[in-house]
Amino acid sequence: MSNQIQSNTTLIVSASPHIRDVESIPRIMWAVVFSLIPAGVAGIFTFGYYCLYVVFLSCIAAVVAEIFILLLRKQPIVNTIKDGSAVVTGILLAYTLPPSVPWYVPVVGSFFAITIVKHAFGGLGNNIWNPALAARAFLQVAYPAVINSDWRVLQHGIGNLVHSITKVDPEGKLVDAITRATPLAKEAGAETYRLTQLLMGNVPGCIGETSVIALSLGGSYLIYRHCVKWYVPVCYIATVFVMVLILPSRIVMPWANDPFYHIFAGGLFLGAFFMATDMVTSPLTKRGLFIFAVGAGVLTVLIRLYSGYPEGVCYSILLMNTATPLIDRFTKPRLYGTSVKKV
Repeated sequence: MSNQIQSNTTLIVSASPHIRDVESIPRIMWAVVFSLIPAGVAGIFTFGYYCLYVVFLSCIAAVVAEIFILLLRKQPIVNTIKDGSAVVTGILLAYTLPPSVPWYVPVVGSFFAITIVKHAFGGLGNNIWNPALAARAFLQVAYPAVINSDWRVLQHGIGNLVHSITKVDPEGKLVDAITRATPLAKEAGAETYRLTQLLMGNVPGCIGETSVIALSLGGSYLIYRHCVKWYVPVCYIATVFVMVLILPSRIVMPWANDPFYHIFAGGLFLGAFFMATDMVTSPLTKRGLFIFAVGAGVLTVLIRLYSGYPEGVCYSILLMNTATPLIDRFTKPRLYGTSVKKV
C-alpha cells in the first residue's frame, strides 16, 4: 500500500514561501494600468487627443526596449512582457510629460527608463529608483526647453481652457495652442487657479497630473484591491499639508501658504498614489513606509517653497528611493528571541 501511494504521489521540494497569495505581479500591474485610465481620460478631455498619442508612444517604446534588453540578456520574453510592468512605466512617464511634447521625448524617456533605470540594475525587483520618475528627471536635463516651456493648452482639447477655439495671433493666423503658467508657477503675475479647477483638472500641467478627482478614483481602486497601502499616500499628502502651514514662504504668490492649493496642485496626487507606493523602490516595513512618506512630503514642500523649481514631487520621491535601503536597515524587525544589537 505504501509503495502504491509513493508511486502515485508527486512530491515537490522547493524553497519558501510554500503558501502563496492569489495576487501576482501581472494582476497587480494590470490593476495599476486600469486605475490610471481615469487620469488619462481627464488629460485627453483637457488637452486633446494628442495626449493619447504621447501615451501610446511611451508604452510602445517601453515594451520594445524591454524586448530588446531581454534578448540581449537571453531572458524569457513572453512572460516578462505579459506582466505589464513596462506598460505601467510607459503610462506613468507619459503622465508626467507636458501635453504637446515632440514624439521623440516619450520615446527617449521610455528607453532610458527601461534600459538604464530598470535593467541596468538587474530588472524588475532590483531597480533602486522608480523608472518613470528617473526618466522624467533625465528628460528635464536632456530637453529643458521642451519640458519647461511646453506648459500649454492645446486648441483642440475637448475641455478647452482657452476662451475661444478660433483665437488668432497678432498676424491673424489661427493658433494651435496657448502657453499658460502651471498652478505652481512662481513668476510674478502668474495665474492662480480656483480649487474647483484643480479638482476637475481644468488647469495647465502634465498629461496625467491635473485632475485630483480622477487620480483619487484610481488610487482608491488600488487601495480597495490591496495593491497599495492606504497610509502611504495619506501620510504623504498630510505631511505636505502640515509643512505648508508651519513653514514660512519666500514666494510672493497668493497660494504660497495655502495648504489646500499645495495638495491639489501639481503632481502630488499622482506621485502619492502611483509613485511613492511602488513596491520595489519603497521600504519593506510599515514603519519604514511611514518614514518614506513623511520624508517625501517634507522634501516636496522644501523644494516648492525654497528652490527655483516649481514642483518637488519627482525629486523628493527619487531622493527617498535612494534612502530606502538605509530605512530598511534601521526599521528591520527584531527576530523573535534575539536581543537588539547596536549598529
